[in-house]
Amino acid sequence: MKIILVGYMGSGKSTIGKQLSKIVGIPFYDLDKIIEESENDTIKNIFKSKGEIYFRKIESILFKSFVNNTNDFVLALGGGTPCYGTNFEVLQNEAVHSFYLKGSVTTLTGRLFQERENRPLIATLTTNELEDYIRKHLFDRSYYYLKSKYVVTIDEKSIDEINNEIVKELT
Repeated sequence: MKIILVGYMGSGKSTIGKQLSKIVGIPFYDLDKIIEESENDTIKNIFKSKGEIYFRKIESILFKSFVNNTNDFVLALGGGTPCYGTNFEVLQNEAVHSFYLKGSVTTLTGRLFQERENRPLIATLTTNELEDYIRKHLFDRSYYYLKSKYVVTIDEKSIDEINNEIVKELT
């Protein structure tokens, strides 16, 4: 079974994915970690030293290769992964179960504001600036996120509730 989790930063892709992998009995992977291991560098440093175009090219190559060459997995994508090149087409692949973990601007702002010091792109933003930043990104990215086969709303739901919805779609 190939399960891919899509969504904006703070939507819980890694948290949900780790628990989901235990429930369905298949390994969890994080695309950012796969990239870091392949490049022997952090995402932040890759962006800084080689630029976003290089990063997006490597991200796309590794994403497609992973999906094509790995059998059973739960894979959390980076927030921007589906939006570049033809990555979104992988979400519609017949062998893939893709889920968009959809959060409202309010939910995502609340989650990300609390952990913004760990995220360089938003570290200095006020609540209102962060809300505008998220709103713009969601407007730009929703088209790609909605290429996922399933949409699971995360607002006011526990990890267990979200995973139960995902498992229900898998059976």
